Amino acid sequence: MTAAGQTSLPAVGPAPSKAGPGGRVGLPVAVIAAILAVFLGLPVVTLLARAILEGALPEVAGSRAVVSALALSLGTTAVSLFLTVLVGLPLAYVLARRRFAGQWLLETIVDLPIVLPPAVAGLALLLVFGRRGVLGDGLQAGGIDIAFTTTAVILAQTFVSAPFFVRSARAGIAAVDRDLEDAARVDGASEARLFLAVTAPLAGPALAAGLVMTWARALGEFGATIMFAGNVLGRTQTLPLVVYSEFQGGDLDGSIAAAAILVVAALGVLVAVRAFRWGRVLDVRTIA
Repeated sequence: MTAAGQTSLPAVGPAPSKAGPGGRVGLPVAVIAAILAVFLGLPVVTLLARAILEGALPEVAGSRAVVSALALSLGTTAVSLFLTVLVGLPLAYVLARRRFAGQWLLETIVDLPIVLPPAVAGLALLLVFGRRGVLGDGLQAGGIDIAFTTTAVILAQTFVSAPFFVRSARAGIAAVDRDLEDAARVDGASEARLFLAVTAPLAGPALAAGLVMTWARALGEFGATIMFAGNVLGRTQTLPLVVYSEFQGGDLDGSIAAAAILVVAALGVLVAVRAFRWGRVLDVRTIA
């Protein structure tokens, strides 16, 4: 209390500012962000501009090499995506709903192709499925050749892309309320019916996002394919290999045209992920 009988209040300094969603950022931060954005975007914009404005895309897109590679890429990625769902969905369900010894090791194995250099992945596949590989003698005895065939392209695409679907599907399935599944069991639903009617629809955004990202990764696969399947026109030469082959052969326009198709496909995938609000299910924090 002061002499005048009034309560003295402690001195209060200026309240610290809280940067909200619309808060300002400092000029240095904005400059650094702009530099990085330009660094990431300018090469892609330049490639697309060169392909469209200078006529490289319409002129070369109808060439035999590009058309053959596009057809092969679409066909092999479709098969790869089917195989990924066939074996990846049960694995994602097990990882999301079960706890068992060695689970961390299985999860590490599933995630490994994401960080493994593609060329290393291709070499590893060759050491297993090649003629002199671990399974080579058995495959040869059955008259089966895998290395440097279209089958090798599919296996390479599946190897590098499947983890994206498994991670996304696992996150989506783990997020489904188990009480809803238990209620369906009480009503007499079988496990298969429960998954199709309850779990899959609720995990739908995560499954869809995983499919889209998996397909995009398979479409852009290069290193594992060229190591394990080779670069044979009409049989193993996918679009990324056309980009490489045309550039090596001195046909810059052909390389640009094939690259532009891949860029458009990648942009389409990212736009779909954001337009349908699938991005949150791809957050790696949801995997933990």
